[in-house]
Parts: sequence; C-alpha cells; structure tokens
Amino acid sequence: MDLRKYRNKLVGSEDERAVSPVIGVILMVAITVILAAVIAAFVLDMGDDLGSEAQAGAQMSFDEGDGVFSTELTSEGNADSYELRGDYVYSTNGTSVSSSDYIELDGAGDTVTLECGSSNKYDGINYQLNDSANESGTVTFVASNDGGDSWTNVGSQDWSC
Repeated sequence: MDLRKYRNKLVGSEDERAVSPVIGVILMVAITVILAAVIAAFVLDMGDDLGSEAQAGAQMSFDEGDGVFSTELTSEGNADSYELRGDYVYSTNGTSVSSSDYIELDGAGDTVTLECGSSNKYDGINYQLNDSANESGTVTFVASNDGGDSWTNVGSQDWSC
C-alpha cells in the first residue's frame, strides 16, 4: 500500500509546504512579543512612577556689609511645599539652639530675613544667622510637589558673618 498519496493530502506537496511554516513562525513570534509588551506594561505599571521635579522661583541674597540674608518666594510653580534649609540658629522661648533644620515658607511673596547676631521673628519663632559656633554657612531653598516625599534644590546662598 502506497501512502504517499495520503501524505501529500495531509501534509501538502513540496510546493505548498515551504511558505506555511515560515509565516506561522513569524506570526507566533510577533504575537508573543506583542503579548509580552502588553503584560509588562500592566504588571510593571510603566509611566506612572515618572514624576516631574518641583518648579518654584526664589530670590536670595546676602549683604556682607550689613550681615543680612534675605530670600523671597517669587513663584510657586507646581510645588506645594517650600523650605529654607541650612546653617542658622533659631530661638524658641528664649533658648538658642544651633540648627541644620528648616524654615517652612507659606507661598508666593513670602519673605524671610535673617541677620548676623540679631534675632528676626518669622512665623512666631526668632531666627538669626550665627552664634559663637557658626560664623558662616549656606542656606538652601528647596521645593517639593509631592507632599514632601522628594525635594528639588531651587537655589542656595552662602553667608559669612
């Protein structure tokens, strides 16, 4: 019994078989790649974690002659929190404490003035630039647009009393 006739009907002749496997493999690879990309996009949640940096504007200056540092929040941009950080001294209830803490600003137009050896009140707390331990330093203005989880450096200013 010659089964070549039946084999040609099931598998196809030599001319018909050459194209089908190539197209089949290409289609299976393409479908697999597309499916993997779609699954990866959902599982890894690509794109949602990309946050933009906080944008804000501040004008900072230090007058060496008078020993006065001043900063003004000129533009809020897309930020929701603003801080001055650095080397200064603050006084609460008459007690002077060296600090590398921060001063939180409220919004555009808010101005903070700090003087060498002289106390200035801001937001109910007395601040000054130096005590006997700190004669110089840097004040940095930072902003955040994600509730304080990450901060962007807007500018900095050195001071020396």
